[in-house]
Amino acid sequence: MQVLASVLVPPLMRDLTGGKARVAAPGATVDQVLRALESTYPGFRGRLCQGDQINPYLGVAVDGVVTDLRLLQPVGDESEIEFLPALQGG
Repeated sequence: MQVLASVLVPPLMRDLTGGKARVAAPGATVDQVLRALESTYPGFRGRLCQGDQINPYLGVAVDGVVTDLRLLQPVGDESEIEFLPALQGG
């Protein structure tokens, strides 16, 4: 049985997931999970990424820890991925 990473869907993207607040997909990194989700929910990755990068106004948290690795961040069995507005310093 394959274990999947869980992705918390931002409210403004739930139109892509039929209203689902959480979706799951396989992958060893955040990027692989997003690519897998793109095949099920077309447009999902495009709303979070610019080319091969996470949009600069978003942060990525895996299992509650914000990561600087962003798309390259490894995910484990049953990891939870969340996309957060990036904090601006001032």
